[in-house]
Amino acid sequence: MLKYIFLLLGLILVSTTSQAQNENPKLVVGIVVDQMRYDYLTRFYDKYGEGGFKRMINEGFNCKNNHYNYIPTKTGPGHASIFTGTTPKYHGIIGNDWYDKELLRNVNCVEDNTVEPLGTDSNDGKKSPAYMLVSTFADENRIFTQMKGKTIGISVKHRGAIFAAGHSANAAYWWDYDHDGKGNWISSSFYMESLPEWVNEFNTSGIAQGYFKTWNPLYDINSYEESGTDANRYERVLKGEHQSVFPHKLEELKIENGGFHMVANSPFGNSLTTDFTLKAIEAEQLGKDSITDVLTVSYSSTDKVGHDYGPNSIEVEDTYLRLDLELERLFNALDDKVGKGEYTVFLTSDHGAPHVPSYLEDNKIPSGLFDLNAMLEDLNAFLFETYKVSDLALSRINNQIYLDHKKIEEHNFDLQAMKNVVSRKLLSYKLISNVYITSAINQFPESTGYQEAMLFKGHNQKRSGDVLFIFNTEVFKDSSWNRTGTDHHSGYNYDTHVPLLFFGKGIKHGQTLKRTNITDIAPTMSALLGISFPNASIGDPLDFVID
Repeated sequence: MLKYIFLLLGLILVSTTSQAQNENPKLVVGIVVDQMRYDYLTRFYDKYGEGGFKRMINEGFNCKNNHYNYIPTKTGPGHASIFTGTTPKYHGIIGNDWYDKELLRNVNCVEDNTVEPLGTDSNDGKKSPAYMLVSTFADENRIFTQMKGKTIGISVKHRGAIFAAGHSANAAYWWDYDHDGKGNWISSSFYMESLPEWVNEFNTSGIAQGYFKTWNPLYDINSYEESGTDANRYERVLKGEHQSVFPHKLEELKIENGGFHMVANSPFGNSLTTDFTLKAIEAEQLGKDSITDVLTVSYSSTDKVGHDYGPNSIEVEDTYLRLDLELERLFNALDDKVGKGEYTVFLTSDHGAPHVPSYLEDNKIPSGLFDLNAMLEDLNAFLFETYKVSDLALSRINNQIYLDHKKIEEHNFDLQAMKNVVSRKLLSYKLISNVYITSAINQFPESTGYQEAMLFKGHNQKRSGDVLFIFNTEVFKDSSWNRTGTDHHSGYNYDTHVPLLFFGKGIKHGQTLKRTNITDIAPTMSALLGISFPNASIGDPLDFVID
């Protein structure tokens, strides 16, 4: 009799465990749309189809007041924060690049000279997540499933693929479009010894080369009433073009504009990303069993088009209308290959963007461009007059001043006093609104102001500089690149307010205007899967999203 009782209890336990596993999605898909302002959802809403953004809104949950809660708002920190549930203070990715105090040079956030490139001979393949100090929710899923749940990261940009996939990923793939890139999808030996055969087949298929075509508006150009005029002075003019207007003939422009750069800097880079993603889903058999896999897809070309043309351009609107079709293509493939109702998707962005300063000025809205290189020269000249030592300021990257501590120690200067001198000098510039000594940022009380709280979360004691400054609203660095188009970096709403959509298995239908933070995404996905939160997560699970 006792034997039958234990047998019955065992069957109940197995049934309960199996039921718990079946409640989890077979596949979690994390989508990041690079440089997507929240209002791109609402401005272009009437032109979107039913199968992309609208499907997520109509079937899923829309967090309308979702923000970044730290400074700076850049691609590297953004992707790291989305998937770790924490901020640069803890994950260590304080910019796309930063000044390394030991190497005495700028470093890229994913550079790693200890690994070998796969699929390319360039240094673009020598990348890994080594600089990211904490785990992602995909890492935690890998640990929870005894490494049986796969993780694949995909993006045109290396940092978009790498930080999203995490440390324990089966693979991260990015596109070799830069410099003399051959248009291959590549990776590094951090993940594998050689590229899988399906990747090699994709690279030799000619699909990438097929996107050197003419970019015309998807619809009648006169119907793009949500954007400005096609011909204006706010947009980058490509080499070989006389003005920035449609059509953009990529095949004719590619020689003078960086070859495959032309595809990456057009909506066709997003189409190529979908092509590769669909191949990955099929080849890697993602979502084919009851053990949850994680797929991360970062659409990078939206950022590149935004930088070139700005938020009010027809080019940006057309790129989003085309992206909407790419999302529909992806969701239809997931329905077919994983099963409708068997996968879960979230979509967000790594940062927003301001309007072009000259466009704002023409409409009497305060804005401006600030010449950071001239400022650094001026600052060093000022410090030489004061201390009679040259080049005391080494770098001004990420709106942070890095001082030469070696020279300061050699001359027995008072470091704190010099920081105060630098702060007063920076505050004298018209377009700088606030200056902070970064050693004091860690001492900010909990009751500190909103901007100070964002700086606190974005400051890493080992990697950040000595003095940090904040521009006025709608101001970013002056360069030949930024005099047209846009940029991003700040803690203002145009950079922090980004979409957050959930839909699929385990997700309620609804919407909220309650403020959510980008750091809430990873713990929410962890709660949905019943796994440990990423090890440095500071976000809150959004319980009102989970069914």
